[in-house]
Amino acid sequence: MWGFSLQRRALHASVCLMKKLKGKTAAEQRWMLRQLKDPYVKASHAQNFRCRSAFKLLEIDDKFRLLQPGHSVVDCGAAPGAWSQVAVQRVNSAGTDPDLPFGTVVGVDLLNIPPLDGAHFLSNHDVTDPATHAKLLELLPSGQAHVILSDMAPNASGFREMDHERLIMMCMSLIDLAERILQPGGSLLCKYWDGILAHKLQERLSSVFKSVQTLKPHASRKDSAERYFFARMYRKPVK
Repeated sequence: MWGFSLQRRALHASVCLMKKLKGKTAAEQRWMLRQLKDPYVKASHAQNFRCRSAFKLLEIDDKFRLLQPGHSVVDCGAAPGAWSQVAVQRVNSAGTDPDLPFGTVVGVDLLNIPPLDGAHFLSNHDVTDPATHAKLLELLPSGQAHVILSDMAPNASGFREMDHERLIMMCMSLIDLAERILQPGGSLLCKYWDGILAHKLQERLSSVFKSVQTLKPHASRKDSAERYFFARMYRKPVK
């Protein structure tokens, strides 16, 4: 009887999957199948994270202790808000532990970001816009952040070199943002796609941070060109 029950469940799951795949393009079907098999997607649902990318930041923070209670964090390209969820937990910005310092989390994205307790979101805002910088200065305690996070990426064009260049330029803009809001000694974590311009970004980061290293968390898919630069000990440039 037990074996028959398992067979029925498997048959039901297969029928549901076939319905979901029906009418999809081959690329969409491959994406859906990959998502269904992905353990990080399953874990994100189980732990109520908004998407699987939360586990990339969790892994990095567990190793490097980037986010500390009381820290102020700016999350660039925050939608749908998974990294902000991690930051809220780690810096105690929702005041979950009254015995620890309360932090601050501000998320920015061109898209709408659903509300999150403990975070202030600037939806429909361009992180490169001086008007956005002004709002960040108002929202951050003393107008400074301990950490800038960026998991943002451009919409894929289908041309790898073009997408790589666009993401590198987006990361370069974070160095300008750091000059406005990052406190001396602060840190920057940004996603990039590996390619011919990655060394240019690393050189720019090394010019204003004491330590810059490349990371590829386990939650980053093995076949992906996705990498992260983790830059520490910010030094404001002398003018």
